[in-house]
Amino acid sequence: MDHHKTSARLDSIGITASTLCAIHCAAMPLLFTSLPLLGLGFLANAWVEWGMIIFALIIGTYSIGLSYLRAHRRPLPLILLVGGFAIIMLGHAFIHGWPEAIVVPAGGLLIAVAHFVNYKCTGDCSLTASPQPSPKERERKSIFKTM
Repeated sequence: MDHHKTSARLDSIGITASTLCAIHCAAMPLLFTSLPLLGLGFLANAWVEWGMIIFALIIGTYSIGLSYLRAHRRPLPLILLVGGFAIIMLGHAFIHGWPEAIVVPAGGLLIAVAHFVNYKCTGDCSLTASPQPSPKERERKSIFKTM
């Protein structure tokens, strides 16, 4: 299986999941009272929120971790991922009320940025992983082979 294609798919899923998580966290305080009227009361359940966070954590850790190990070795996507989850956890633990509706989605968006940066890093590495030698380099190599 081609790692770049797999990583790109996982990053797309991660960007989508993280963005949906951020939208969910931002919209929940505004829509909280109207969700039962729309038949969407389950979205206000804490299990749904933690399920989204855990799903984003699994996808992020797998996608960005594998890309780091197999492709680019750049720490920025990992730092952004850990920072995003730290913001989410700290926001849930220590911030309540309307500020939580700003801080927690910011963490989700930071995770989406981590996936985007990872996608770019993996794409850059796959383009430069096996560069074709220039005609001069080929000539130089063939000279050394004959010696």
